[in-house]
Amino acid sequence: MKPLKPILLLFCIAANLAVFVPADTRAEDPFLRRTATVRVVEKIGPAVVNITTEIVVQQSPFRSPFGDPMADHFFRDFFEPRRPRTQTAQSAGSGVLIDGERRVLTNEHVIHNANRIFVTLADGREYDAELIGADPNNDIAVLQLKTSDTVPWAPMGSSRDALVGEPVIAIGNPFGLSNTVTTGVLSATGRSLRTNTGTFHGFLQTDASINPGNSGGPLLNAEGTLIGINTAIYNGAEGIGFAIPIDVAQRIVNELIAHGEITPIWLGFDAQDLTPELRRALQIPNKIAGAVINRVEANSPAARGGLQRGDVVTSFDGQSVETASDVNSLMRRSIRGQEIPLEVWSNPNARKVSLRAEELKPAAIDALAWSILGVELKANARGVLEVANVRASSPAQRLGMQKRDLLLAINGRRLANQALLRNALVDLRGANYARLIVQRGNGQYHVTIPLQ
Repeated sequence: MKPLKPILLLFCIAANLAVFVPADTRAEDPFLRRTATVRVVEKIGPAVVNITTEIVVQQSPFRSPFGDPMADHFFRDFFEPRRPRTQTAQSAGSGVLIDGERRVLTNEHVIHNANRIFVTLADGREYDAELIGADPNNDIAVLQLKTSDTVPWAPMGSSRDALVGEPVIAIGNPFGLSNTVTTGVLSATGRSLRTNTGTFHGFLQTDASINPGNSGGPLLNAEGTLIGINTAIYNGAEGIGFAIPIDVAQRIVNELIAHGEITPIWLGFDAQDLTPELRRALQIPNKIAGAVINRVEANSPAARGGLQRGDVVTSFDGQSVETASDVNSLMRRSIRGQEIPLEVWSNPNARKVSLRAEELKPAAIDALAWSILGVELKANARGVLEVANVRASSPAQRLGMQKRDLLLAINGRRLANQALLRNALVDLRGANYARLIVQRGNGQYHVTIPLQ
């Protein structure tokens, strides 16, 4: 056997020494451990916050074992301990700091009805926060930290170029476990969810684990770009979570910062479901799915866009439409001044139009009350909404509403001013029924009124 050459011998010795060097003395290999995920978490993680809310809730009143209101009153007076009839409940969620002004982006449902909001940063600092504005239709809220301290923040990116199959990272506080990191891929874009309260459109879907407490936290791509706000999980399934695209969130955030609320929009057309009878009458092919326009108001965005009665809206703001409820849901998610692209089928051709959304004006509010409920409303001397007229064959007439009835609330929303009436009526567009509180004389009645 020939002796090894000196260079080869040195190589073999070095290789053997490398094998036996203890692991804790080796130099860290950045290509093996400092992955893209690690770098994203180091960069964005400090801007992810834990949001805790306090909600004051009414305690259930004392009940006697006899089921008699008089007995309840007796037992309450003599046996119930003297204590406040309210208690404080806490809930938790996530959020992300989005600018140097110490603003936090989160979900509306995380802070809904909160009496106090406080935010804990990843480094342990805790601050009270106040609500700048919230939009339940888009499930977006913006908070302001009550501090002048410098805090880390993550700029909002764009979700327009999101790629199905690309790796994504979710950071949040599931079950109170702060700054938990999960990874997965972007499973789908433009997802629609149908729930008991309506249809929600345009979600990003991911298999990165999202659990209770993750709501409001960021969804990031492998470059550390904020592309979505985690908002929901699919009940009964594992590996299916949803996030609001950051492009949608950003326009809502801008409106909330500027005005504190999202003003309902007006496009000037009404739509209804495309039934088999309408399909036959309008000679609409079976392959066409959408909502058929049944009314176009003069001098409206819809009229200026050339829409006509009998046209079928097949797509609204890039989302496919199947029902009138889809149109109304997407309309509620839009803001004034937004250019909204529509795809419309006008017998026998398909075409594209763009409508610029306008703010819903007071005259349009009156028209909504008349067309949806069938009532004309006027504020009386005490500022309460009073029925001035009832439309024949309307839902209100079928219910038995009369002139001088007082309309106090719609779907739990007290009608204390014109803005609340406007928002309540907008939410009724496309709804099947409404819950009303009506006062006649000295009596108040809770009634449900079918709208279709």
